[in-house]
Amino acid sequence: MNGFLSWDLHIGWLVLGGLAMVAMVVLPRLLHTRPLSVPIIYVAVGFAVFTVSGQLRGPRPLGIGFDSAAIEYVTEFIVIISLVGAGLRIERRPGLFSWVSVWRRRAIAMALSILAAIGLAGHLLGLAAAPAILLAGVLAPTDPVLADDVQVPEPGDDEEEDEVRFTLTAEAGLNDGLAFPVIHLAIAVTTATVGGSLLGWVAYDVGFRVAVGVGAGWAMGQVINIVGHRTGEFFRSQTTEGLFSLGATILVYGLTEVVNGYGFLAVFVAALVRGSDDHDYRRDAHDFIQQIESILVAVALLGFGAMLSEGILDRLTWAGVAFAVLFVFVVRPVAGWIALIGSDMPGRERFAIAFFGIRGLGSVYYLAYAANHADFGPGLSEVWAVVSLTVLLSIGVHGVSASPLMKKLDQKRDAESAPSTDTPESTPQTESKPQRGSTP
Repeated sequence: MNGFLSWDLHIGWLVLGGLAMVAMVVLPRLLHTRPLSVPIIYVAVGFAVFTVSGQLRGPRPLGIGFDSAAIEYVTEFIVIISLVGAGLRIERRPGLFSWVSVWRRRAIAMALSILAAIGLAGHLLGLAAAPAILLAGVLAPTDPVLADDVQVPEPGDDEEEDEVRFTLTAEAGLNDGLAFPVIHLAIAVTTATVGGSLLGWVAYDVGFRVAVGVGAGWAMGQVINIVGHRTGEFFRSQTTEGLFSLGATILVYGLTEVVNGYGFLAVFVAALVRGSDDHDYRRDAHDFIQQIESILVAVALLGFGAMLSEGILDRLTWAGVAFAVLFVFVVRPVAGWIALIGSDMPGRERFAIAFFGIRGLGSVYYLAYAANHADFGPGLSEVWAVVSLTVLLSIGVHGVSASPLMKKLDQKRDAESAPSTDTPESTPQTESKPQRGSTP
């Protein structure tokens, strides 16, 4: 007891959790016309509360034990929920040409980002091979968490699925599985097992585990589809559909991991399969999943702010600051722009796709996972500092710019597709609308 207040660790987190849930409803309505993002407010509040409080303690990822494991498992679950939400939003069926912008981003932009990050980590930060590869793998993916402003419309929304939102949503869904081979490569380097078995790493961690993730996701998505259709005629509500989707998601992830596939990839693929021809399911399940995701993300962002207050940036150097700034403002945008060279998208849309990315808790998960599965030596603390600053930069810059930039793109697209009033032949009845997913 301290005066009139009893403010210990678990009560403090309960108060913050309740505050986060209330703010989740109130803040978006208060800030929708202001140049502020909800995530950065959560981080700032978490930092401030844990800085001024003598009783509360934030998570410390560099410690061994509960904190490190808790960070990994909480962020893992958040990414899983975000992936199924992203999969349920997408209506366009996967294909070589229909998803060409996504394949370009995966094959070119992600590879260039990883190579550039490894080079910068080695020459600018002086990191050894293993932590340099880890840093590159952690920051390379576009994270589906916190990316609502740049994702395709929610199921049931009348808005068109434009190419920018589609590419960013599909890319975020895919690369949380496709970044894992790089993390496993970094782990392998720490144990000196990759020296004579690079081919084995390509065959197993890249080939086999990706194939199992895609195959398991597709197969279980089909089974869940059948079960959902047969039970849907007896009961259908947002809660039952949401609970069914949540349970099925966890099952898909767990079973895929049991057979050594990438569970993140399986969850996203299963959501694509399950939602491809059932619009009522997609709407009900997505709304339920999004509510859970919003709660978890709000609490996790408070935790990220608390982690900053615990000194996760203490090992940050000027070289680390330079790395974060270069990666957010140069490496990712340039790599993304190069990947889309030759596409028929307007330059402004290529810029938007190239610019947005990172800003998420997926990077925190990958880093916590790697730290709990291998010893990266003294370089790990600097990696944590650089990643934390990069995520903080991304939350701030991308969070503030996403909504106004996407709104301008929508206005420009609407203006170009509107019927012309200069010629008598152009009338609203004869003007054709762009097809869903097409590039105006």
